[in-house]
Amino acid sequence: MVQMPKWKIALILIISLTGLVLSAPNFFPDKTLEALPDWVPSRQVNLGLDLRGGVHLLAEVDVEGVMRQRLEDLEDDVRTALREAGVVRRTVGVVGQAVAVTVREEADIEKTRAALDDVRSEQSSNLFQLTGLGGASGAMQLEEPNPGQFRLGMSEEMQRDVRRSAVTQSIEVIRRRIDETGTREPTIQQQGDDRILLQLPGVDDPERVKEIIGTTAKMTFHLVDTDPDRLSNAIRSGRAPAGMRLLDSTEGAGQSYLIRRRVMVDGNNLVDARPGVGDSGPEVNIRFDAKGSRDFADATTQNVGRPFAIVLDDKVISAPVIREPILGGSARISGSFSVQSANDLALVLRAGALPAPITFLEERTVGPGLGQDSIEAGKLAATIGLVAVLIFMGLSYNLFGLFANAALALNIFLILGALSLLQATLTLPGIAGIVLTIGMAVDANVLIFERIREELRNGRSPMSSIEAGYSRAMITIIDSNITTLIAALMLFEFGSGPVKGFAVTLAIGIVTSMFTAIMLTRLFVVLWLRARRPTTLPI
Repeated sequence: MVQMPKWKIALILIISLTGLVLSAPNFFPDKTLEALPDWVPSRQVNLGLDLRGGVHLLAEVDVEGVMRQRLEDLEDDVRTALREAGVVRRTVGVVGQAVAVTVREEADIEKTRAALDDVRSEQSSNLFQLTGLGGASGAMQLEEPNPGQFRLGMSEEMQRDVRRSAVTQSIEVIRRRIDETGTREPTIQQQGDDRILLQLPGVDDPERVKEIIGTTAKMTFHLVDTDPDRLSNAIRSGRAPAGMRLLDSTEGAGQSYLIRRRVMVDGNNLVDARPGVGDSGPEVNIRFDAKGSRDFADATTQNVGRPFAIVLDDKVISAPVIREPILGGSARISGSFSVQSANDLALVLRAGALPAPITFLEERTVGPGLGQDSIEAGKLAATIGLVAVLIFMGLSYNLFGLFANAALALNIFLILGALSLLQATLTLPGIAGIVLTIGMAVDANVLIFERIREELRNGRSPMSSIEAGYSRAMITIIDSNITTLIAALMLFEFGSGPVKGFAVTLAIGIVTSMFTAIMLTRLFVVLWLRARRPTTLPI
């Protein structure tokens, strides 16, 4: 055990040097790091909300709004199917959680039943593909309580699946939007059945983040009804004719459009959106996938000369006239955009549409002053703990204690380097994990040194005592650290938020302390033995 091959010495030195290099950026200001070449390590430890300050938000997903939208879309599909089947005298409307159809002619009952069954099969397949949950065969249910009366709606199981899927998809969309804003390591997790908790460290403009997160970004393209009388009647009565919608415009106060309810091109087929500058100012350039390109080409080819409304979150942001067929799968959205609003719109379109609107129930801003106080308190605790451990080891084990102290100092750099490399978020509980690690880091050395003392008291030579001390203490060291590591892994797996931060720093500290205690301290001892060849040990 007192011998160490050269390859092992080289490996220890490489790992130690790597840890020093990776931890170094944490001791330099951001401006200095930005001036360094790209190949130089520049990652720093991310500070959590309680240390860096930021925003704490609690949002609620309007899952019932998803159900209403599904029923409205289903109603449109039913109307279209009955019209194509030749069923003229009928009543269609949403009743509860289903679309109710009443047929007035007995001869149309069978045609209605067949048309609704086709809609049921198609919608069941669509819902199954959309949610990935439930069973396609039982997603939609068609009932006929009385002859000529039908009810078509989602099963209770599929309703639960759609609600659950809406929250899950909302979390993923929000995560993509937040990542693109430059906020690193946000905490985004579900609370309850329909709420989402967001913690955004380092956010200095919470209102803009709320606007980006809260924008549903559901974009669709519709044909505009150009009959001025129908538009006037709809505005006066506040009700749109069947198969149409009355929507306000974002371009001017009081301006409204009467659009066809049928979606000509769906924004879900967007694959890219980028801000740009056109003749009329800032704009957004969009690009569709293969299906979207075909739909867009068909819509613009068949409706040259007609206005084409671009609807975002139930607001018409632009309604240009189709001058010629657009066949390339790309388009430009212009309107009353500023540079910032064009950038934000492109961002939310790239991230995808929220499946449901969200509302913010709670907002708390954590100031950087509170985080700075926590950092200073953590530094003070770590410093006091470190100094106490250094003094104890130096007084208890003399020169060998100094070897352990040097390894302990390097252990702290290794922890910082690992946190920087993993881009883990350091929170106040994480600092507690580091402080705890400082004490645990010398446990292995204490076990080894006490074993060496015991062997010396039994009459062994210095070389034999050191060899026996390392070999016989190794099993105890490995057992104790593995059991603690298992506990840290369980905390990370089943914990959340600050508990995970504590588990991460504790687990990293266990691994690095085993390396420094078993490998690095032993290297110091071996080098000292080769240089001095002592007859007694200063321990």
